Amino acid sequence: MVRKLFVYSMLLVLAVGPVLAQNTEMPEKGFCAHRGAMATHPENTIPAILEAIRVGAQMIELDVQFSRDTAMVLMHDATVDRTTNGSGAVAELTLSELRSLDAGSWKDSRFSGTRIPVLEEVLDLMPRNIWLNIHLRGGQSLGSSVARLLEEKGRTHQAFLAVQEQSRLGARKASASILICNMERLSGGEDYVTTTIGMEANFIQLRGAIRNEFKDYTADLHRKGIKVNYFGTDEPEAFRTLFELGVDFPLVNDIAAAMEQAEKFGIRRIKPIY
Repeated sequence: MVRKLFVYSMLLVLAVGPVLAQNTEMPEKGFCAHRGAMATHPENTIPAILEAIRVGAQMIELDVQFSRDTAMVLMHDATVDRTTNGSGAVAELTLSELRSLDAGSWKDSRFSGTRIPVLEEVLDLMPRNIWLNIHLRGGQSLGSSVARLLEEKGRTHQAFLAVQEQSRLGARKASASILICNMERLSGGEDYVTTTIGMEANFIQLRGAIRNEFKDYTADLHRKGIKVNYFGTDEPEAFRTLFELGVDFPLVNDIAAAMEQAEKFGIRRIKPIY
């Protein structure tokens, strides 16, 4: 009897989980923690992600690429040299080799022993009401692998892939419901907006000098249901201008400082829902 109840309970969790996820209300506007709370914590690590969650970020950005044995690891650079105590290309190191490295001490001794995480670990700890901006550093195979993992984990309502053409093709082949941020910026102007609308992307990421044309761009994009990110600034006056021009989510390095400014712009800290 107990075993039957346990099995029934697990089936209920599996059935209800995706429904809860799909019905979760996602933030319409806010700040994106670039590589997690990278100003105060080692970028692209679990401590940086947990800190971004703690301070109430609406979106968290991270970078994913393949290890030599095709583990989906968090790392921005092509090599581990800058952010670990090791050296070498990520693509030439196995997950076991990557896990043996210290990915925290370079930032501060209190993070000594921090390991390079895999994407699955991040998905397992993420609240379901914070956007996850996953910048893919690879081609079709990486796109399809990440998209399949997001499907398996029931995270397609909140996770979107920041991609160029090849990883986008792989992702959409693996999952018709995957959310896409177009990173093929072309000139970064009107052609970027037009291409993003044409490919039916879900997000765009503007960058560079903040200019008045952004207002027209964001209006066109919003009419198509496309959310607008901007990379990147930590300046409060720039936040004000970006929000006035219609940008939804500026990427920031210092998420704690940005969240101190949030109320000025009608933005509330996210209370995590798991």
